[in-house]
Amino acid sequence: MKIAVYGASGYQGKLVLAELAHRNIDMLLAGRNAKRLREAAATVGTADTLQRVADTDDHDALVAAFRGCDAVINCAGPFTSSGPAVVRAAIAAGCHYVDTAGEQLYTKAVFDTFAGAAERAGVTVIPATNDGCVPGDLVAHLIAERVQPIEEITVSHFVVGGVGFSRGSLRSAVDTMDTIKAGGLSYDDGDWRIGIPARLAAVTLPDAPQPTEMVKCPLSEVVTIPRHVPVRHVESLVDAAVGAQLGTPLTPQIIDSLPEGPAQEDRRTQRFTYLVDAIGHDGRTARGTVRGHDTYGSTAVIAVEAARRLVADGAEPGVLAPAQAYDPTSFLAFLAPHGISWTISVSAARRTDPAGNAQENRRLRPT
Repeated sequence: MKIAVYGASGYQGKLVLAELAHRNIDMLLAGRNAKRLREAAATVGTADTLQRVADTDDHDALVAAFRGCDAVINCAGPFTSSGPAVVRAAIAAGCHYVDTAGEQLYTKAVFDTFAGAAERAGVTVIPATNDGCVPGDLVAHLIAERVQPIEEITVSHFVVGGVGFSRGSLRSAVDTMDTIKAGGLSYDDGDWRIGIPARLAAVTLPDAPQPTEMVKCPLSEVVTIPRHVPVRHVESLVDAAVGAQLGTPLTPQIIDSLPEGPAQEDRRTQRFTYLVDAIGHDGRTARGTVRGHDTYGSTAVIAVEAARRLVADGAEPGVLAPAQAYDPTSFLAFLAPHGISWTISVSAARRTDPAGNAQENRRLRPT
């Protein structure tokens, strides 16, 4: 098994390299700059590993870089502008593909653009194999097995601790600022739409005395969950403090002056909680809770395992959501030793929203 890492010299890319090395998986480093690739390989102790230079505007070079590999992990953002070229090249080279993207419209574009090509090539493409989308998508599928049919799902992200964003994440935020300010897509009545106001302004964390103020945020779970869960409405929220950080205007010069990414000690003290709240047609509610630490380190673990499983176990060809490619319980169990836990609770028919407010039952309208 050989896995290529594109964007290997970036902050997230080096964490992925370290995870591959830790698991003794053969790798290939690919990126735009030969000097930076050599430095990245030396940093993670893989100086003798094969390295290939290819830019995203050179399709033939990208395809040649991936030849002989079984899968590609793309860590090179902003994905909205550069990601499609890497997906296209991976498919042309006959490689399975995953990426660490957190850009919602890019995730949807991968489904819309590459499904047919991936099927014809016999490869599987899974965008957004990151700390939030994979566990959230898998937990949503498990909730749907317990509560059917589901009327609406709200995905909420909470991150606390001293960790900032990497330069790559900030560049992605700048590249998609209009989408962030608009709140991104919601899934509503059978299609994805932008500009739909959030149904909730606050969400109560488990055991929290008071609700937390929330804002709409373009998370990829809105794109993936409706592909395997019959549901009428899906939206995604983030706590208002993180939303304010994402919406802060930054120039390229300011980003370049910042550290490459959070220090290891800061990552160690960070904590995240991701909630998947579902309301069933029969009035029952369900909550999936995912907890962990170190978003960037967790993303490296998840992306490597996502690519490894595609090579070792296979999946249907095409562009898939995580729960369409992997057994949810098995993948989530794999994450437990890496500090990621999950629970699902299902209520009786008395219905409350994620903010803890009682609601009247509403019938599911046909789509």
